[in-house]
Amino acid sequence: MTNLKWIFIIVCILTSFALHAKEYKYNNPQELNIIGRQFEVLEDKFGKMNFETVVVSNDFKSSDVDVPNFGISKSAFWLRCTIQNQTQERDLFLNLQYPLIDNVLLFLVDSSGNYLVDTSGEMVPVSNRKFNNHNFIFKLNIRPGQQKIVYLRVSSEEQILVPIALGGYSAVFQAANRQDILTAVYFGIIFVMIFYNFFVYLSVRDKSYLVYVAYIVFIGLTQIALQGYSYRFFWPSSPLFANQTVIWFPAITGILAIEFFKRFLQIASYSKYFIWILNALNLFYGINCFLSVAGFHQLSQQLMQPNAMLASLVILLISVYAIKKKNRSAKFFLFAWVVFLVGIVIFIMKDLGKIPFNNFTNYILHIGSAIEVVVLSFALADKINIFRKEKEQSQAEALAALRENERIIREQNVMLEKMVNERTFELKLSNEGLNKALIELKEAETQLVESEKMASLGQLTAGIAHEINNPINFVTSNVKPLKRDVLILIDTIEELEQIIKSGIPRDEKQKRIDEYKLEIDYDYLKIEIDQLLTGISEGAGRTAEIVKGLRIFSRLDEDDIKKADINEGLESTLIITNNLLNNSIRIIKNYTSLPLIECYPGKLNQVFLNIISNGVYAVRKKFADKDGGCITIATKADEDYIYISIADNGIGMDENTKKRLYEPFFTTKDVGEGTGLGMSIAYNTIIKHNGHINIITELGVGTEFIIKLPLIQK
Repeated sequence: MTNLKWIFIIVCILTSFALHAKEYKYNNPQELNIIGRQFEVLEDKFGKMNFETVVVSNDFKSSDVDVPNFGISKSAFWLRCTIQNQTQERDLFLNLQYPLIDNVLLFLVDSSGNYLVDTSGEMVPVSNRKFNNHNFIFKLNIRPGQQKIVYLRVSSEEQILVPIALGGYSAVFQAANRQDILTAVYFGIIFVMIFYNFFVYLSVRDKSYLVYVAYIVFIGLTQIALQGYSYRFFWPSSPLFANQTVIWFPAITGILAIEFFKRFLQIASYSKYFIWILNALNLFYGINCFLSVAGFHQLSQQLMQPNAMLASLVILLISVYAIKKKNRSAKFFLFAWVVFLVGIVIFIMKDLGKIPFNNFTNYILHIGSAIEVVVLSFALADKINIFRKEKEQSQAEALAALRENERIIREQNVMLEKMVNERTFELKLSNEGLNKALIELKEAETQLVESEKMASLGQLTAGIAHEINNPINFVTSNVKPLKRDVLILIDTIEELEQIIKSGIPRDEKQKRIDEYKLEIDYDYLKIEIDQLLTGISEGAGRTAEIVKGLRIFSRLDEDDIKKADINEGLESTLIITNNLLNNSIRIIKNYTSLPLIECYPGKLNQVFLNIISNGVYAVRKKFADKDGGCITIATKADEDYIYISIADNGIGMDENTKKRLYEPFFTTKDVGEGTGLGMSIAYNTIIKHNGHINIITELGVGTEFIIKLPLIQK
């Protein structure tokens, strides 16, 4: 059965060959002949016909064009031709000069019915092909005088063009070399333009050049992808990637072309709607890439050409608009774009079969893109000239303005000099007045500070007098009875002297002395004299203590920094303010042992006096003469600082009072009760000591002043 089957197939082939196959007699081995018209074509709409079915089919139709163009189709196409070798060439070669066909099968049948199968196409890695070429070259093995039937099966998700060329070895491969040379020349132009524009970018730092360089790079990549060179040289073992780049590279080129167009002609300055339209076109290019990656390669290919034509038309119309707006660069761009657009139109019409396939139409994108790249490079160079002219014009205008300013300045100098002299004289007089006012202000400040001190001391004078008067009164009140007792003692001495001198017996003398002692109450007299002397001693000691406190408080050497005991200063201040307490305000002392610090002791005592006086005022405002008010004084120290806390449980302060507390002449006391300088002087004194004063207060609860002072003044 198997033998009968093959006999049947051979008979069918021979019958088909005899009745149907066109015959082409090749007789010029030095020429590469396009033989598309010599073939018959059969469309396999479902792509499922096998070779045995095809050879017996009567549906083949003669081709009427040199280059069959089947467009973008899901069908598979069979081509058939009988080729007779009438030359002395040992071998003939078939060259399918369109590298984007996915699958190509060659069946070569001789007169005996034997056939040979060869596989090629874009899906076959270049590294696995018999001939390392981007085109599909088949060796036909037709000896001189022989003839064979050639069947070709082609299918692709892209445009299906079948430019079939027949020739001897030298004719085929010399044509391939010429194609390589032309492509190399084209890429030489591309590389020159890339480096030229990149170096210009490094000079001017205009991002338009950088976008243009990227555009040129992808124009070149697009051309080598469409011609199959990228597949051949860069990724010969990656047919799927090569198939994707046919979509990606043109899409990225279109996106970069639009971005360069926007920057080069500054489209945003014309209308935001132009930008929206151009961005939408870029989005369409992105969708094309996505469809290709997602597996819809044929749909992506079908959408690419309309999108490219629409983008070209939009750019053309906007360029014309820019020319009407007097944009000089738009003229260059329009010329370059029209050339490129003509190339695109011719290339697409070739793909659509509207114009014939030949070397010119096949390489028109090379020609158009090369001209476009060169012209746009000239346009960018012209833009530099425009910038230079604008800069020169701007510099000339600036120079003219400078000269005019110089003239005006010269004319004004005389007037200005006169005015300056007059103003200088006025300023001199004003400066003298200001100096005088400053001196008076300093004197007034000194007087105010002294006035505040005197006011503070004046308020305390009556209390100090009262404090001293108490022990003095105690002394003076004891002097009179002491004098009386002393006189009694003197009388007693005289009485004893008379008794001793009398001649009465000894016992009588003793009796009279005892009677006299009883008469003057001698035992009580001794006790009374001792008590009176003790009272006088205590009064004198208290007076000395008050005087000592006044001396410590006043510190006449306050203009010199000296080491002092802060606890001692606080104690002297409390002695001065004791009369303000009126026995109704309790003083709580929490002292710790403090090292001596470098300071102005008298000035710090003035600070303590002001704060304690204000605390007494706040407590009296809250408690009046009732008990319950207290002032707490605490001290502590660390390695570098001492800390003094003076807290009261008086009326406290609101936020506004706290903020203004250190303002000169600000006071919450009634008229005549304060000058408003006390806390201002206290603050400046602490700052002068390189210290810090902090306030913690709450309205109705009380106020705490925390003073931080360094041990050593740097």
